[in-house]
Amino acid sequence: MRPAIKVGLSTASVYPLRTEAAFEYAARLGYDGVELMVWGEAVSQDIDAIGRLSRRYGVPVLSVHAPCLLISQRVWGANPIVKLDRSVRAAEQLGAQTVVVHPPFRWQRRYAEGFGEQVKALEESGSVMVAVENMFPFRADRFFGSDQSRERMRRRGGGPGPAISAFAPSYDPLDGNHAHYTLDLSHTSTAGTDSLEMARRMGAGLTHLHLCDGSGLPADEHLVPGRGTQPTAEVCQMLAASDFTGHVVLEVSTSGARSAAEREAMLVESLQFARTNLLR
Repeated sequence: MRPAIKVGLSTASVYPLRTEAAFEYAARLGYDGVELMVWGEAVSQDIDAIGRLSRRYGVPVLSVHAPCLLISQRVWGANPIVKLDRSVRAAEQLGAQTVVVHPPFRWQRRYAEGFGEQVKALEESGSVMVAVENMFPFRADRFFGSDQSRERMRRRGGGPGPAISAFAPSYDPLDGNHAHYTLDLSHTSTAGTDSLEMARRMGAGLTHLHLCDGSGLPADEHLVPGRGTQPTAEVCQMLAASDFTGHVVLEVSTSGARSAAEREAMLVESLQFARTNLLR
């Protein structure tokens, strides 16, 4: 019998609460571990402190998300090459299986040119998998236009602006020919990508799932799975029926929760959805 798929909680899922809150929720609600999002909060950048939290709550760190978001461009310095290397060393120290990383931004030319080789070398040097995540295009009117220009476009009946990929070679990680991938179901929604087809294209390289949902809006929603339009149950069931040995991490947004009870209910619902649809 194949072992059960471990289900983790991203520390980003409790934002604006701090990293420690994710460990506390994971321990109390029955998650199998956490994914550490390395970003602006000082504790998230302190791997010794994370190790202490892991031991205190009895919750392992399953994966580390490298600080590659726009909001974390200066976390651990400005050099993305060094930051990816440091993320892998952090994962090794914490006993995590996977480092999640986004494709390079187009303006990170040196990083982008050597990204594939760096990922390959880091994987060959140890046991940590570097799983490159699918992203999505940006809309020019949404990110670069003024509120006034967007309003004028709406009055004239204009649609959304052209899609612009900020990533090199693209927001589809399969264009980079990597060994391991992270599939994010909020990102497939934002990009208008067929998530089941992308999962099939990733094949055995799909080693990490960010379980969340989206409604198809040109925004990264990270809804509780089952509340959007993505085939979240079908993707989970596909993994459960396969030889998948990676982890499934709930990366949902609870920042709109109006109370602690509502946030907890969202995290309980997410975990129950995962357990139900990942059953082997």
